Amino acid sequence: MNRLRQALDPFLLLLVATVALASVLPARGRGGDIAGAVADAGIVLLFFLHGAKLSREAIWSGARAWKLHLATLGTTFLAFPILGLIVARFGFVPADMRAGLLFLTLLPSTVQSSIAFTAIARGNVAAAVVSASFSNLLGIFLTPLLVALLMQRSGVGGGSLVSLASIEGIVLQLLLPFVVGHLMRPWIGGFVARHKAMLGRVDRGSILLVVYAAFSAAVVEGLWSTVSSQELLVLAGIGIAMLAVILLFTLALGRMLGLSREDAIVLQFCGSKKSLASGVPIAGVLFPASVVGPILLPIMIFHQIQLMACALLARRYGAQALVEAKPAPAE
Repeated sequence: MNRLRQALDPFLLLLVATVALASVLPARGRGGDIAGAVADAGIVLLFFLHGAKLSREAIWSGARAWKLHLATLGTTFLAFPILGLIVARFGFVPADMRAGLLFLTLLPSTVQSSIAFTAIARGNVAAAVVSASFSNLLGIFLTPLLVALLMQRSGVGGGSLVSLASIEGIVLQLLLPFVVGHLMRPWIGGFVARHKAMLGRVDRGSILLVVYAAFSAAVVEGLWSTVSSQELLVLAGIGIAMLAVILLFTLALGRMLGLSREDAIVLQFCGSKKSLASGVPIAGVLFPASVVGPILLPIMIFHQIQLMACALLARRYGAQALVEAKPAPAE
């Protein structure tokens, strides 16, 4: 029970509360327009801060452990999308949820939790920082591209929604703030480093704003009249199965590549994660407000599943490392 409490993410509780608020008191009409505008501003601020946090040294050091980083990126942006295309053919799942499941597989890896779990498991923390940061940086470009290429072809829709306006939104709301934030790092990097906790709250607040605006629009369009509790359980079951497949895949890939124990841990934790923090704003830019809610349901469910499973796995790896590090008793 204690492990379960530690694995639960308090931020997920805030997300659930935000969805509940949007379900009971959705922003309508003029209020919906204002909520959407505030959410857009939150997206800009979110990616500005992401750009300011990423050091240039971390970017250049990524070329060193190229085998590990290529394996991680290949898992995130190739193996996972292939799995998503398979899941998108499950006819017993509604089309909008299949679209959400496929979108989930196209997202970059998490940053904070991947690094934290690598540290708990006594893996290569420096490599985890680089892999997770590279994944998020490339996700700004690759996720919209993969959405355009795969979602329409899979038959679940979504790709046709990626229009010129969506591309402009990616540039203006995601890429430009990220680049500006990174270029301003020499002047604001110290402030960002000193106020990590406060800026972390700004990050989460921005995501909550986007979730509220997205689910308000979806509720107004009748989201909860079309989604049943049984379908939510199906989504959870599919999420558990997908995570199990990827964890086994990264375990086998690490052994096949002959990675050290520390680097194999990085591959498993960075390769198996999908970022809710990146998924929410990207979905808000790519898709119409009325469909963002159903699109985000799978990643919200998967987010908690991956945290709980990887927290338990990280503790197990860490305990094994401690046992292996103990000196043998003297004879």
